[in-house]
Amino acid sequence: MRKTLLNGMLVLAVSLIVSGCASGSYAVLVPSPDGSVGEIIVTTPKGSTVLNKQQQAVALDGTSAQPFEVTDKKIQNDFHAAMAAQPAQPIDFQVYFKTGGASLTPESDVFIPSVIATIRERGVAAVSVIGHTDTVGEPAYNAELGMQRAQSIARLLKQKGLKALELTVTSHGERNLLIKTPDNTPEPRNRRVEVSIR
Repeated sequence: MRKTLLNGMLVLAVSLIVSGCASGSYAVLVPSPDGSVGEIIVTTPKGSTVLNKQQQAVALDGTSAQPFEVTDKKIQNDFHAAMAAQPAQPIDFQVYFKTGGASLTPESDVFIPSVIATIRERGVAAVSVIGHTDTVGEPAYNAELGMQRAQSIARLLKQKGLKALELTVTSHGERNLLIKTPDNTPEPRNRRVEVSIR
């Protein structure tokens, strides 16, 4: 019995042997971790079928090209092993800085314990820390400022006992703005460090 779990735009093909399964082989579309549902075209001997709704499925054994819905219970039953084997999704945090330096805003300073708690819950993980700036100042200065911000967060995480499989610290400076602005525009949301836990 072959079943295929289509996760948003990500296709995960799984071969399972399910005794007594009456529905035959099928492909089913489930939401991505962010809740979005993409669109997949499944071609079988009976024709092509567009799957674009959560839990929508189509038979793969050539019995029909008509889509049908699959219950949560059936998806869990048929795909529990495949779903359990998927790695944990990355978690991203953003902390923000005061202008012109590597001092966190008061709101972000209060938020740091949540970042550390999440890393501890994950256990040993790969962590990337990327520093960003707004467009005030020269690009070379902003690249260095972004690195200072990233390094300050990396130091803070290490001081709090971070045990990382891998810790990557980089700077994007004023590249990859969160809020697109012209040169020499102060924008608080661009003065940030992204912490990604994988």
